[in-house]
Amino acid sequence: MAGFRSGRGGRNDRAPQARTQRPPYGRQAPQAPSYGYPPAQQRPPYGGGGAQWPQADGGGGGQGEPEYFGGGYPQGGPDPYAANNPGHTQAFAVGEDPYSQSGTYRAGSAPAGPIGPRLHWTDLLRGIVLAPKQTFLQMRDYTMWGPALIVTFLYGLLAVFGFDGAREDAINATLSNAIPIVLITAVAIVISSFILGVVTHTLARQLGGDGAWQPTVGLSMLIASITDAPRLLVAMFLGGDAGFVQLVGWATWVACGALLTLMVSRSHDLPWPKALGASAIQLIALLSIVKLGTF
Repeated sequence: MAGFRSGRGGRNDRAPQARTQRPPYGRQAPQAPSYGYPPAQQRPPYGGGGAQWPQADGGGGGQGEPEYFGGGYPQGGPDPYAANNPGHTQAFAVGEDPYSQSGTYRAGSAPAGPIGPRLHWTDLLRGIVLAPKQTFLQMRDYTMWGPALIVTFLYGLLAVFGFDGAREDAINATLSNAIPIVLITAVAIVISSFILGVVTHTLARQLGGDGAWQPTVGLSMLIASITDAPRLLVAMFLGGDAGFVQLVGWATWVACGALLTLMVSRSHDLPWPKALGASAIQLIALLSIVKLGTF
């Protein structure tokens, strides 16, 4: 019996070295891959001093990296598609704000909102002549049907006296016949200006523009009427076929082309060659119908 106890005691003495320590029932010991990092028992506490984190082979790790709780990466390495899901981390560059949705203004994308308040109609008309760049940029998000329709209609009432044939008919006709001639001419000018503005906007969108159609049409109507006012005033006294009137018409047509190109460029965020191309049909129509007196 003594020898038996001695042998049993020998087995008991070797048992602690042979048996592995098992976790309590119902729990499983975590087996997280290290990926080049020391085990969790040898890692320094997060945020404290002491030894620094060793870098993994390949330069992936950095100093002061926090400990990943919950067993590290899944088997097979990190999941690149889980970076944006809840409970996962995502890397960002130094100085980058991951929560910022606003970026620098780039060509082809409209700004977040209006860059200034709506201009009063007097400031709008004055700005088209004196400060067109700022005016077009500020009004690209606002409609202006009131000023556009009124100014174009008033221009149409006087436009009949800028054409030799229409002026003779209006002067020689009785008052009851002259009023319909003047009104019909004014309405025709408003409708044609509106259609030409829509064509300009459509071409601008086809060329990659992003502006709204109401501001583009309204501004194009105002530009066409305001730039032709000097030629119209001279033509009312000298006639539309006079050489000086034709010269003024060419000069105002060039000014109209420059303002239309600038307006389309600011309203649709297009480079000036594309903006000029979008305004080409309206400029050709204005040159043949209004500027040269062939209405």
